[in-house]
Amino acid sequence: MIADLREKCKVKLGKVPRDVLVLAVLVLVALASFGLGYVTGEGAAAQRAVHIGVAPDVATSSDGLVVASRNGSKYYLPWCGGADRISEANRVWFTSETQAKMQGYSPASNCDGL
Repeated sequence: MIADLREKCKVKLGKVPRDVLVLAVLVLVALASFGLGYVTGEGAAAQRAVHIGVAPDVATSSDGLVVASRNGSKYYLPWCGGADRISEANRVWFTSETQAKMQGYSPASNCDGL
C-alpha cells in the first residue's frame, strides 16, 4: 500500500525538481509551526483568565487582578507560582497593582509581568 502511494507520487511529482519539493515542505512546516505558536500564545492569556475566573482583558492588563498573602509582603499575578502556594484562607485579592501597593505589598521578583 505504501509502495503504491510512493509510485503514484513519483509519477505525479516526477517533473518537479527534488530541491523545490524539499523547500516547499520546509516552508509549509515553518508556517504551520509559527501559526501554532501564535495561536498558543494568544490563547494562553485567555486560558489563564478563565482559570482564575476573570475576563481576559483584566487578567492580561498590566494593572489587573493581583493576589497576595495576608501573612506576606509580596503580591503576584494569579498564574505565578507564588500565588499557587498561598492557601485559599490567606489569599487577599486586589483589583489593581496600585491597590496592592497602597496596602503595603510590593511586587514579587519571581513573577514575570510585574
